[in-house]
Amino acid sequence: MPDAYIKRILNARVYDVARETPLEHAPMMSARLANTVWLKREDLQPVFSFKCRGAYNKMASLSGEALASGVVAASAGNHAQGVALAAQRLNAKAKIVMPVTTPAIKVDAVKRFGATVILHGDTFDEAAAKAKALVSAEGLTFIHPFDDPEVIAGQGTIAVELARQARAPLDYVFVCLGGGGLIGGMAVYLRYVWPSVKIIGVEPEDAACTRAALDRGRRVTLKEVGLFADGCAVAQVGKETFRLIQAYVDDVITVSTDEICAGVKDIFEDTRAIAEPAGALAVAGMKKYALDHQIEGASMAATVSGANTNFDRLRYISERTEIGERREAVISVSIPEQPGAFRRFCSVLGRRNITEFNYRYQGPEGARVFVGLSTTPHSDDLDTLIDKLVASGYEVQDLSDNETAKLHVRHMVGGHAPSDLGEEAIYRVEFPERPGALHKFLSALGKDFSISLFHYRNHGAAYGRVLVGLVVPPGKRGALKSAIIGVGYRFWEETDNPAYEAYLR
Repeated sequence: MPDAYIKRILNARVYDVARETPLEHAPMMSARLANTVWLKREDLQPVFSFKCRGAYNKMASLSGEALASGVVAASAGNHAQGVALAAQRLNAKAKIVMPVTTPAIKVDAVKRFGATVILHGDTFDEAAAKAKALVSAEGLTFIHPFDDPEVIAGQGTIAVELARQARAPLDYVFVCLGGGGLIGGMAVYLRYVWPSVKIIGVEPEDAACTRAALDRGRRVTLKEVGLFADGCAVAQVGKETFRLIQAYVDDVITVSTDEICAGVKDIFEDTRAIAEPAGALAVAGMKKYALDHQIEGASMAATVSGANTNFDRLRYISERTEIGERREAVISVSIPEQPGAFRRFCSVLGRRNITEFNYRYQGPEGARVFVGLSTTPHSDDLDTLIDKLVASGYEVQDLSDNETAKLHVRHMVGGHAPSDLGEEAIYRVEFPERPGALHKFLSALGKDFSISLFHYRNHGAAYGRVLVGLVVPPGKRGALKSAIIGVGYRFWEETDNPAYEAYLR
């Protein structure tokens, strides 16, 4: 059976639509991981993913009669573009059923190739059921996204290029994993030419159908799949691909959404390309595997399998990246509700870079402050800081792995002030993004003014934007303004802002 697949792969017709993509050295990742890291850049294909290889190879194998009748496919986007491009080159009609959750950038790309798009269902499996119904109703040929020998062989051509481009056999190859077509084809060929290579599949934690199947010894269907890495949002691994994975893949690991986001950043820093979440899966898994197994001095490659992501998703990816890299921690700290407490707390933090500060006065009994701050990844830096805060008398909770805190609470700290607050002044201030900027501001206020509201988030700009509320003692409003002017930061008073009036006063 392996010989049959090797022959299929070597004879695959893919280069009418695909290009040979480079195997690029990733110097920054190599330095961080203490390994030699290579990236197989399938994001550079004409459809910005590897899927055009398998789709074209399958369609090129069809009879003239089958092509004339037309084809149908189900896809979250990248396979759809591959089928649409192949149909355009082969002058065939194509209908593509896509989940309604598919990013608009992928839907629009399919339409540009001339295919008919049908949006149906929330997952790939629902879209696939609709596509198969069209096979019976209209006599179309179904082009499976992964569980087909010709599709698998087409994807396997990536391994042929990888083996030829590498200077020597690699120690590890990491491959993203959804339905298994890519890793199935690559694993067969890589095991043939490099018998000792370790081949590792990488799945999202919330769509780990292959890991579940391996654990149970049979294919299973997940009840739900996460859609963040939509290119791998598959509820059940393919029958043929699972057989190949069991035979030729050494391990399958899972990564979190935050780790995927960190992988997107890593790829960008080494290539200046923005991978889609599924496209960064293998890189995220490579980092996790190397650190968990303390691997150093090895040669390893990861597939960068696609770059079809909606631009507005980058906002979320950017925010989650630092936590995924363990470069940002999120903590909740109790501090006394008294003048100067905020400043003393910041003194304990020292000149550490603060990425976020959220606080709203609730009453005289004490205050809870929601803090994001930079940490050194893969060290005891956070534990040391928490110990320091506890030793200084603060109650601390680490929320870095708390999804509710990261997704929602950090944006909801606020609310109306209680009636006993007194006169409150609201200022919007631009802080320079450098350590010590917050402490300088608090020190300038002295002990005369209690902070009643504070919201700050590092947005990556040259200046941090801060909203601060201060309790003004009788006759001290002029002194407060003078103190803020003395800091030297740009500011605007927002006490009469209608949004503050409606939601915070």
